[in-house]
Amino acid sequence: MKIIFSDFDGTLTNNGKLGAIFFEICELIKSNKAELVIVSGRSLSWGHFLLTHFDFDYAIMEGGGVIVYKDDDGNIAEKDLITDSEINTLEDFTIKLQEEVPSVIISKDSFGRRTDRAIEFSQMNSTEVNKCVEFMRKNKINFSKSNVHINYWVGDISKAKGVREFMQNFAKDIAVDEVCFFGDAMNDESMFELFPHTIGVSNISEVINDLTFKPKVVLEGDENVGALGVLNYLKKDIYNN
Repeated sequence: MKIIFSDFDGTLTNNGKLGAIFFEICELIKSNKAELVIVSGRSLSWGHFLLTHFDFDYAIMEGGGVIVYKDDDGNIAEKDLITDSEINTLEDFTIKLQEEVPSVIISKDSFGRRTDRAIEFSQMNSTEVNKCVEFMRKNKINFSKSNVHINYWVGDISKAKGVREFMQNFAKDIAVDEVCFFGDAMNDESMFELFPHTIGVSNISEVINDLTFKPKVVLEGDENVGALGVLNYLKKDIYNN
């Protein structure tokens, strides 16, 4: 595999934190002359953090809404995958949502988001969350649930679209059968549907029955939760270490 695409929260983290296993994954991929590209629902600002603090050249953030990359001079650049008009509509809707549901908790990282916004659903009661969801549906706003947020956006955004755009612009010589994807959440479903080599770490069991399109390989057991599952699969099934 020339590119390892991976979700971030719950897939490369354990209990919401990065640890030694994450760094071992990075080193293993690099030593096999491959590239790790994180595909996350986290914010554009998180993409900047990943590229400035780790040995990454690319990250696909906001659920596929924006690609963050290092240009030929090593400077960080961005490629939005929705229009300015859609970004403005999103901003207007967010104001209306806060008026409709004053108790909504917009994520702290939303100030660093451009193509989507996020709601801290775990800090709200179910009635408040349902009001938000119904208001989104009423206004034809797209949304998806990750491990940590309900993300919402305007326009055509998905992890699969983001990865396709990435491959067309930054990896033209690499075929889809030369890449794989690791995930664990509902917002990974577009990748599970369209890409041939997809792996769900074992904690995907929490949502597996809600997925119409499931990963081609589903790992099992406590030894394959989150980042440990990614590391074990890379060692045993991809790099034969």
